[in-house]
Amino acid sequence: MTARLNLATLFSRNSYLFALLLLVIALSVNFALQNNLFEPNVLNRNIRVFLPLMVLAAGQALVIITGGIDLSVGSMVSLCNALLVTAVTAESDAGGVVTGVALIFGAGIMAGALNGFAVAYLRLQPIVTTYATSFIYSGLALYILPRPGGALPRDITTFYRAPVTVFSETPILGDIPLMAQMPLAFVIIALIIALWSFARGTRFVQFMYATGDNPAAAYATGVPVSFVKFSSYIISGMFAALTALLLTMSLGSGSPVSGADMTLPSIVAVVLGGTRLSGGQGGIIGAMIGVLILRFIRNIISFGNVDTWSQPVIDALIILIALAAPGIIGWLTRAVQTWRIQREGA
Repeated sequence: MTARLNLATLFSRNSYLFALLLLVIALSVNFALQNNLFEPNVLNRNIRVFLPLMVLAAGQALVIITGGIDLSVGSMVSLCNALLVTAVTAESDAGGVVTGVALIFGAGIMAGALNGFAVAYLRLQPIVTTYATSFIYSGLALYILPRPGGALPRDITTFYRAPVTVFSETPILGDIPLMAQMPLAFVIIALIIALWSFARGTRFVQFMYATGDNPAAAYATGVPVSFVKFSSYIISGMFAALTALLLTMSLGSGSPVSGADMTLPSIVAVVLGGTRLSGGQGGIIGAMIGVLILRFIRNIISFGNVDTWSQPVIDALIILIALAAPGIIGWLTRAVQTWRIQREGA
């Protein structure tokens, strides 16, 4: 009994563990179809492509934890991407690049603040509000950049694609050649996980969980519920801006619809990662794992030589099965326990 309780506590506190199991399965199948999956160049390229959606899903997770949802994150990415390639050109110097980056983060914060104000203080429904603002942001993106184009300085795209020096020598451990060069995408993921691990112990993040779990009870205990919800949308906007920066560095150019297909996958990844849509549970790590699951599933479909017309169907079925799996397992567990109780009573 104690072991079962400890296991249940472990899964409740680390809701991403089930997603981690799905990721192991997806990686195993993917490796069987693609033998060079774990070669450094292939792995670096895959993670670099996955990273923008991983960052976007991390921001989406924070909103969903507080009991909200943001359907405008993809449009915010498009807007920030359009702003960046318009403000920064291939001939821009370091000052111009810094100005452009500051501009898109300012735009992400303002867009998130608009969503947060409408949801937290005007008491509008999150799904309707952010669906409406998504058209505002996508319209602005089309106005700023009517057609795909623009180019970042080559040094920036090279910096994103090449490995960076993390450390080559430390006073305690000495020379560590394996860690001297690490792909930038891995460094960013490690930083986000480290920041989240630290933030989980802060009062603000605890307020986020309390707000998502039971806003009325949280308010009664002194939690600033409206401010917490408002802040979560601002943070989501900042993550959308970072996503746009990473996407632009990866592609080297811009498009007014660059983030159009990122909103729904970000939500699905959050749910796959163990975050409840009702709020109060989950985290950033699970959302990032959810993105990896989604992307590796697509790789499996691609390398499995599946017919083009059936790929979306198989993709959707796999996602539905993955989402329903925890509920099915819980139902089976309860059914087995009920059967044992009845059998012992008989």
